[in-house]
Amino acid sequence: MNIRLITPAPSHSRKGNRVTALRWSRLLRELGHRVVVEQVYGRSRPDVMVALHARRSHASMRRFRDRYPSRPLILALTGTDLYGDIHTDAEARESLELAHLYVVLQPAGIDELPERLRGKARVIYQSVTPPRGAVTPLRNAFEIAVIGHMRPVKDPFRTADASRKLPPESRIAITHVGGGLSPDMEERALAETASNRRYRWLGELPRWRAMRVLARSRCLSLTSVSEGGANVVSEALACGTPVVSSRISGSTGLLGDDYAGYFPVGDTEALADMLRRVETDEAFVAGLREQCARRRGIVAPARERESWAQLLAEVAP
Repeated sequence: MNIRLITPAPSHSRKGNRVTALRWSRLLRELGHRVVVEQVYGRSRPDVMVALHARRSHASMRRFRDRYPSRPLILALTGTDLYGDIHTDAEARESLELAHLYVVLQPAGIDELPERLRGKARVIYQSVTPPRGAVTPLRNAFEIAVIGHMRPVKDPFRTADASRKLPPESRIAITHVGGGLSPDMEERALAETASNRRYRWLGELPRWRAMRVLARSRCLSLTSVSEGGANVVSEALACGTPVVSSRISGSTGLLGDDYAGYFPVGDTEALADMLRRVETDEAFVAGLREQCARRRGIVAPARERESWAQLLAEVAP
């Protein structure tokens, strides 16, 4: 089939939506389809459209539906969609009506949809190939990774704040990878690096380098207020890096409700206690590793490719 994959993220972007779109385009080509990734739908005549982001891809979805009312239109719902726009924005809500099927990145996301539309949702977990070769932890510190572009929804400095509450003997060091999407965020990261001996901001890195930071780290700290299904959690599972995360549905849908590494959203003290436990309690960390290992199969590339094969078989003429 001829597939147009619409993502609002520009071609040079390293944001999650672009990473997801490029991975999906590769998987779909492996399945034998012709795929073009675009920011905006133009005048092409695809057999199927896959659109990321209900609000920002709304115009493309509307144009495609008007031209080809019966051709399959698949909407991939982001965290911004599920935990924001579809509850407040008229265009995002119309996008739900335009789509034949939805893709969500973890099963808890389905609960955010209107009940009458949940039957249109299909779960496709994001897959990850871990870095090649041996990756060893830093010897001079107990490294905790924070990976993601700095936006308010990510609560990006919560881990840095928690590190200030650690006891003097702690060897924890926070390595933060991700672009500052506003001057204020960049200034805060630079100021934090200068004033907090436990925190270092590396800025935006190529994905392969960010993956190696994650793979060598003793733990990933995810502090988001909401996530559709954070790609970095999938990356941590693939790398075998345990995770501590705010208790949000975007993480429980990937790690399970009973995962032991959750802390309340925005609770700096609880995060500091969790990090200290990761550093000092070997049995606790072994338990986190075991729980993550049991979930590792969901991020296998073969599984994601098969999920797409099943979805397209469902909508194909």
